[in-house]
Parts: sequence; structure tokens; C-alpha cells
Amino acid sequence: MLAVVVLCVILGVLAVFQLALALGAPIGRFAWGGQHRVLPARLRIGSAVAIVIYAVIAVIALDRAGAIDVVSDVISTVGMWVVFGYFVLGIPMNAVSRSRAERYTMTPIVVVLAVLSLLIALG
Repeated sequence: MLAVVVLCVILGVLAVFQLALALGAPIGRFAWGGQHRVLPARLRIGSAVAIVIYAVIAVIALDRAGAIDVVSDVISTVGMWVVFGYFVLGIPMNAVSRSRAERYTMTPIVVVLAVLSLLIALG
């Protein structure tokens, strides 16, 4: 259960970060390749979509851990493995970012999320 709590806390922090980006905060160097201080409209929409994705991931993780019962066990089990794969793919994507800030901030965060999601997937 600790892995789920930590995962959800990190996702919550990332959701606040994405909300700030979507609202025009000048912290774009940490996301979306770091090319924009303030994100253009299309990337602001992407940040809003990311918040929804984080919420879905949190629900899947909480369901997989048995904290809530929203979807079937099959969906939460398969879904958690998909989440793990999503975070694993995010590691090299963040690691090769042209933005130094994104590389050094987001890559370790995604590594932690991948490890936590693996622990949750394993049950």
C-alpha cells in the first residue's frame, strides 16, 4: 500500500505542475522538451490531458492495490502493467530531452514512478 500512496502523491504533485503549465506558468523548461518558457496553446492542452491521464493512473493503481473497487481485477491488473510500460517508455524520452532541466528533474521522477508501478503491478 505504501507504493500506491507514494505513486499517488507524486502524481498529485505532477498534476499541480501540469495545471500550472496549462495556466501559463513560466516553467516550461521542465516539460514538453523544454523549448518554451510559457507553453503555447497546443502544449497547454497537452498538460490538461496529462492531468486526466494521471487521474486514470491513480485510479488503476488504487484499484489494483484494493484500496478502491472501480474496475474488474483483470482491467486493473492489465492496466497496471500498461502503466508500468508507459513509465518505462518515459525514462528514455525524458533522458534525451534537449532541456537540461527536464532531463535532470523528470527522468529521476519517471524512474521512481516506473519502480512504484512495477511493485503495484506485481501485487
